[in-house]
Amino acid sequence: MSLKLYFHPLSSFCMKVLTALYENDTPFEPSIVNFMDEKESADFAKIWPVRQFPVLRDEARGKTIPESSLIIEYLEQHFPGKVKLLPSDQELAFDTRFYDRFFDLHVQVPMQKIVTDNFRPEGQNDTLGVEYARQKLRTAYDILEKHLAGRTWAIGNDYTMADCAASPALFYANFDVPIGEGYPNLTGYLERLMHRPSFARAIEEATPYFDMRPE
Repeated sequence: MSLKLYFHPLSSFCMKVLTALYENDTPFEPSIVNFMDEKESADFAKIWPVRQFPVLRDEARGKTIPESSLIIEYLEQHFPGKVKLLPSDQELAFDTRFYDRFFDLHVQVPMQKIVTDNFRPEGQNDTLGVEYARQKLRTAYDILEKHLAGRTWAIGNDYTMADCAASPALFYANFDVPIGEGYPNLTGYLERLMHRPSFARAIEEATPYFDMRPE
């Protein structure tokens, strides 16, 4: 098997890549990395010294690809499937990349700020930073509510890489800052994402690890 994915099922950025892989039934060898295990952590550092997952290794081409968006674009280029996650049309491809980055930077990043603050030592929490992150999420919700009006998926009628990014971003963000009744377009969009078989599979595989995520 040419492809090996280093990841953890609970990671939102890993879920993004898993969703893309499952969307096109792309064969790969899964390798779950446990950073709490000294040997596993050290072995992974030899593959990618930055020590952040997901990382895709293509043994056939001798390529190591980090970062979720780069991995999905690599898959599109070398392992295309029935669902074209990056449109051929340049304008649509630009829009896809735009919203892919939007979900990563303006939903995932503030969501993770809120979550990781729970791991800080007692008395060292960043209360101001967490509130700022919550405000950023509400701003992102406002933008998405307007953008999604009349759209099935992030850039229109076709499911793309942007929707792979949106799935775990909105799923987790909704726990920290509930989307609420004032966002019917965004709520409907999240529901469609949750029912997409590729993402539903990623959620199912992550379920045994949910107790590791702090409230």
